Amino acid sequence: MEALININKLNLFYGAFHALKDVSLTIPEKAITAFIGPSGCGKSTLLRTLNRMNDMIPGTRIEGGIAIGGTEIYSNEVDVETLRKKVGMVFQQPNPFPKSIYDNVAYGPRLHGITSKRELDEIVETSLKSAVLWEEVKDHLKRSAFGLSGGQQQRLCIARALAVNPNILLMDEATSALDPISTLKIEELAQELKDKYTIVMVTHNMHQAARVSNQTVFFLNGEVIEYSDTEKLFSNPTDQRTEDYISGRFG
Repeated sequence: MEALININKLNLFYGAFHALKDVSLTIPEKAITAFIGPSGCGKSTLLRTLNRMNDMIPGTRIEGGIAIGGTEIYSNEVDVETLRKKVGMVFQQPNPFPKSIYDNVAYGPRLHGITSKRELDEIVETSLKSAVLWEEVKDHLKRSAFGLSGGQQQRLCIARALAVNPNILLMDEATSALDPISTLKIEELAQELKDKYTIVMVTHNMHQAARVSNQTVFFLNGEVIEYSDTEKLFSNPTDQRTEDYISGRFG
């Protein structure tokens, strides 16, 4: 698989706290890469560096580099709004806007200048179909997104991210607040989406990482301890700390 994201000797500080330590990774395109590790290990922090969400946190300082598609994303020449269009994100808690189902999905395209109703209708339908939500909501597009179930709201948030045609989809524990049936739907959706998108997911659920991902990265105390094909990492880890974590001895 071709590498899409190259992370080189990345260090991140929140004030004096050293949150990420010399992280180097290559993440392939059109695959699912899972970040696992105990709470506070740096996996969500690294995920947020990929679309510069950490820029919003005062006192954040970054050393090293991240290149996506060959472009160094922390260069002064990079437009952050354009970056976040190409690197979409789905959060732990579903966060639909206080708008209709239709307007949630159309929000991004409108923000980027699309005004044609026909074009917006097509984007909304295509995005909802990609998120496997269209059949459930097609007759209720003008209803409030808050009327959807938690699992439906999360799929709506995925549709909203897809509506601006990203290359990469970041999922920060996107199923941790959902029931098992909704979780399964999101996992199945991720498997379908990886044929078109590069997916990077943070999960506390090691069974989920084993089921869904192609590659897995194990973090501990801000460092990458092990990174390999998911099957190999879970069946034959090379580092004792990885073995201890996946066998439940800590975390």
